[in-house]
Amino acid sequence: MNPADIALLVELLKRRTGIALNPAKTHLIESRLTPVARQFGFRKADALLRDLLRHGREAMWRAATEALTTNDTWFFRDRAPFEQFRDAVLPVLALRRAATRKLRIWCCAVSTGQEVYSLAMLLQETPLLAEGWDIELIATDLNSQSIARAREGLYTSYEVQRGLGIRRLITYFNQEGDKWRIAGRLGRMIQFRTFNLLDDAGWVGTVDAVFCRNVLIYFEEPVKARVLDRLAGTLAEDGYLITGNAEMPDKVVPFFEALPGRRGLYAVTRPAFMLVSGTY
Repeated sequence: MNPADIALLVELLKRRTGIALNPAKTHLIESRLTPVARQFGFRKADALLRDLLRHGREAMWRAATEALTTNDTWFFRDRAPFEQFRDAVLPVLALRRAATRKLRIWCCAVSTGQEVYSLAMLLQETPLLAEGWDIELIATDLNSQSIARAREGLYTSYEVQRGLGIRRLITYFNQEGDKWRIAGRLGRMIQFRTFNLLDDAGWVGTVDAVFCRNVLIYFEEPVKARVLDRLAGTLAEDGYLITGNAEMPDKVVPFFEALPGRRGLYAVTRPAFMLVSGTY
């Protein structure tokens, strides 16, 4: 593949999604684009790329973008954030929301759904939220094919074995042939939607917590700041942000305050809340 074409592709992808691919990873880009090339009648990825850059058909761009932004995931990936959320955040939110008994959480890069279903399981297992709570999970991802798979909630044996023990598998899944479907009571907690984090997030409304894990690492610093500003704008005054380890650059941390001893766990700062909510 032509290095100049790859460089242009990377730049255009960054403008569309904020994601900064490494143009040196030619083999990865070619392997991701080859199935897309065949889908549109090209023999090789380089022919697809030339046509894409020359004509810019939206359907082709959408397919290429989804191919290049597909990420691996599994249930309860990196258990520490889930445990921190259960131990440090949920007891506080349960106390603060005791009057309304309502909780809203946004998972903003869910891929094929394992993260948000893991969170749903965790919430179902939290005694503080056992009776009469209205819990809504909002699950979004840039990739429409991933969101379709997440909404379907059907996983292979290999996928459920990654991160799930036998107890949770039996409790939260029903077997269908050689696959496993998520239980309806979990699915009913979740609203799925395709969404680009560079777009206006006003439709989300106010949420109590945002999970934004393993996505900020793909953004350059100005885009991170822009995305974090949007996330802060959706969070309640006493809301929380959960990220992957070492994903938050120091220069944008003023929007959030790191919880002592908790990696990747942040509370909204009062000045940031007032700024993004327009109360200044």
